[in-house]
Amino acid sequence: MISKGFTTNELGQLNNFAIEPKVYVDQTPRAGFTEYAEKLNGRLAMIGFVSLIAVELITGQGLIAWLTNL
Repeated sequence: MISKGFTTNELGQLNNFAIEPKVYVDQTPRAGFTEYAEKLNGRLAMIGFVSLIAVELITGQGLIAWLTNL
């Protein structure tokens, strides 16, 4: 059976969405010293720094003092 690229329902209406779309694969590298890795590292560092300041404000102690008093 040859595929036509479309199907019809019981009323004879066309279903054009039965065709699988072509998949686009991004070939840019995602490891090593790439722009993506540097942006991700910078964003994670900013989240960590803000979290450290929040811990100091909430507990009234620095990170090392807070960790040793657990």
